[in-house]
Amino acid sequence: MASGSQRRGLNIGMALAMAAPCAAGAADFGVIGGALSESKPIFDARLRYENVEQTPLVEDSHAETLRVRFGVETGKAWNTSLLAEGEVITELAGSYRDDASRPRNVTYPVVPDPESEEINRLQLVNTSLPGTTLTLGRQRILLDDQRFVGNVGWRQNEQTFDAVRVVNKSLAALTLDATYLNQVNRIFGRDSPQGRYHGDGVLANAAYQFGIGKLSVFGYWLDFDAETGVPAALNPLRVSTETIGTRFAGERPLSKLKVAYAATFARQSDYGSNPLSFDLDYYSLELTGTYRQYSVTLGQEVMEGNGTVGFATPLATMHRFHGWADKFLTTPANGIDDRYVGLGYTAKGVAKLDTLSATLVYRNFESERLAQDLGDEVDLQLQAKYQRFVGLLKVALYEAHEGRTPAAYQDTTKFWVQLEYVW
Repeated sequence: MASGSQRRGLNIGMALAMAAPCAAGAADFGVIGGALSESKPIFDARLRYENVEQTPLVEDSHAETLRVRFGVETGKAWNTSLLAEGEVITELAGSYRDDASRPRNVTYPVVPDPESEEINRLQLVNTSLPGTTLTLGRQRILLDDQRFVGNVGWRQNEQTFDAVRVVNKSLAALTLDATYLNQVNRIFGRDSPQGRYHGDGVLANAAYQFGIGKLSVFGYWLDFDAETGVPAALNPLRVSTETIGTRFAGERPLSKLKVAYAATFARQSDYGSNPLSFDLDYYSLELTGTYRQYSVTLGQEVMEGNGTVGFATPLATMHRFHGWADKFLTTPANGIDDRYVGLGYTAKGVAKLDTLSATLVYRNFESERLAQDLGDEVDLQLQAKYQRFVGLLKVALYEAHEGRTPAAYQDTTKFWVQLEYVW
């Protein structure tokens, strides 16, 4: 039989054993409560009018849409934060074709901003390992200049990735970035036949910052599944690719002039279940000189084609490249050679505006193979920022050259008016 001192010891032990979970629970609650108290709201709204006139279609598209994103990002508990964000896109008025993979409103040009409601991002971010950020879930991924991987932020429904991503910055000048993805949530929405890419993808990018610029070396391996109900030209199998490349970008002051430069080279081959066979090159060169508020840009971007298929960038923010009329979202079978010159102006404190900027770009297009004339384009944008509001006017004028440009490319004019608010 236990003595009094033994019984007291048992009672104390039992009390401590019973109190420990309560204390741990209180500590856990405190950590979670602290994280919740540090939460930050996410909110932005974008109202847009888009008009498209495209030869030979008999109707013009008019699209008035409103996109609202809302969510929350918590503080950290056990070095982990949660971000949850919903998105609603509503058609306010207009007549347009919102999806090229569906046989509806076929007499209208495509404006790929369909109505939708979905989870835009839902991710856990952990920073337990020194210099390392681990992101798990539905997330936004932007790599380098978004030529190969981006979020297509121009469209109302952005592109996101269901993925696990690890970014390590243990060395000050070196960034190692690796992602495994199994679903791409595309701009067309989950109800579209081309709204999702399923399959396996690996994105690897290593960047080192030198004094004169950043050198990136990358490899992207994409093996997509076939999707039912999608036209053959839009079949994800055709963009299952292996892409290996390098990019160098930087800027230097030269007296009162600032010079920015960028060069990229990549090699692409068929990969995984792709039924095609190809080896294609990509390269781009760009030089920008800035003096006070004024800038001038000269550039060339070349994507090879072999007569059957052109160099593909299925995960890119493609609206940033080859003109805002979006005539070359799919690279022509004979490739493309895009040469361009741009003029820019940016001023601060104009009237009550924080910033006011204007951009003018002229582009001339040829096929990389056979040097076919693919037309030219003029793009113009005027943008103003006032506190949390950004207003924009934008025009794209693509012109095919009669008798020289292939019939698949026809005159197209696009016009946008947009107002955005970001919390």
